[in-house]
Amino acid sequence: MSERPAAWGELPPHGTVLTTAEYLQTAESLRVQELIYGTLRVEESPHFRHQNLLLELAVLMRVFVGQHKLGVVCIAPQDVILDPARALILQPDLLYISKRRQEIISDHIWGAPEVMSPHPRIGKLDERIRHFTQYGVKECWLVHQLSREIEVLRLQEFGDGNRRTFRGVQAIESAVLPEFRISPEVLSCW
Repeated sequence: MSERPAAWGELPPHGTVLTTAEYLQTAESLRVQELIYGTLRVEESPHFRHQNLLLELAVLMRVFVGQHKLGVVCIAPQDVILDPARALILQPDLLYISKRRQEIISDHIWGAPEVMSPHPRIGKLDERIRHFTQYGVKECWLVHQLSREIEVLRLQEFGDGNRRTFRGVQAIESAVLPEFRISPEVLSCW
C-alpha cells in the first residue's frame, strides 16, 4: 500500500457524493471502488477464480510487453482517472499503457490506457464500454469465464467499432498489441 493521506478514516459508503480530490483522499481499499460522475460505487472483492484467471492473463501480457519494451501492464485495484473535472474514475481488471503514453502514469493513471478489461462488478458493461469509448480507450477485452472465450472490441469514438470472439486454439488478434498471440486454450485457470 502507498502512503496516500486519508482524509476519511475508512472508505465512505456506497452512494457517497465526492469530488475527484475527495475520492483521492479516501483510505486505500482492496474492495472495488469507482467514482461515476461524483457518486461512489463500492462492491466486494471478486472471487478467487476470477482473480486467478486475471493474474494468469496479466502475467502473460506483462512478460510479452516487458520483453518487447512496449509499455506497462497493471491490474486492479488501480484508479484510472478518465475525467477529473466530472469525477469519473474507474478500476478496470487489466490495463495496458504503451511506452509512448507513459506520461499518464503517476500516483494513478490520469487518462485512457490503450487496452482495458472491464469486469462489470460495478455498473453495467455497456455503460463502462461507453465510458472507455468516450475517453479514448482503443481496445477492450472481455473475458467470458464460463464459455472460455475472450472478446476483443476495437473501440471507436462513440461506438463499439468491431468485435471479435476468440475461443479454443484461435489466437487473439489485437490491434494495440498485434504480436501478442495467445489463445484462450493456453490459459489454465478457466
